[in-house]
Amino acid sequence: MMLENNVVIVTGAASPRGIGRATASALAAQGAKVVVLDLRQADAERAALELGAGHLGIACDVTDREACHLAARATLETYGRIDGLVNNAGITQPVRTLDIQPANFDAVVDVNLRGTLYMSQAVLPQMKAQRRGSIVCMSSVSAQRGGGIFGGPHYSAAKAGVLGLARAMAREFGGDNIRVNSITPGLIQTDITGDKLTVEMRADIIKGIPLGRLGDAADVANACLFLISDLSAYLTGITLDVNGGMLIH
Repeated sequence: MMLENNVVIVTGAASPRGIGRATASALAAQGAKVVVLDLRQADAERAALELGAGHLGIACDVTDREACHLAARATLETYGRIDGLVNNAGITQPVRTLDIQPANFDAVVDVNLRGTLYMSQAVLPQMKAQRRGSIVCMSSVSAQRGGGIFGGPHYSAAKAGVLGLARAMAREFGGDNIRVNSITPGLIQTDITGDKLTVEMRADIIKGIPLGRLGDAADVANACLFLISDLSAYLTGITLDVNGGMLIH
């Protein structure tokens, strides 16, 4: 198995049909010990238990720097190492530019961008000590094309910030044998999008996707698996599109 004896933290991984849960499952299937982080302890523990024996669930608000460090510390107390991090936690809001209020902007940027920084800060010292680690940061096609289907401009801005942050960290920590890469999913069928797409919307969107279908959480999870594992050992600072050809550039 590709990730045997590896310990990987996945943020925002408790939602049953979410990208985080699918990623946690894909990593666990390849032998990783997965640490599921989510807002509620009960949800995180339940998701970890459903992965099988030997996994860990921890409550963590990624916008709280101390909570991120406590989650990293709990991981080390349990497993003694941290090999990977998937910065998946995120929120979106369908708000147009002139309607974005300070609270909207703060909420979206805090979870998507600040949370990526805080959780990365929490694990990087251990990865430096090990001289080994892989971080995957979840961005979005909306960061590249200027807007998505459901996310407002502040979401695009936050996810574009994730790309810049990931590239800067890749440059800074490459000498420590720590890789940092990003994934930009297109429209993925999850709990967030599932109840918002009408039949007409779905058909119209699929017309613009060369592969002729919407993405599944497993499509993104497999990309995360690739970037966390040594299959991508010579990749850092890259942006991996997972969008079925929705955006070709």
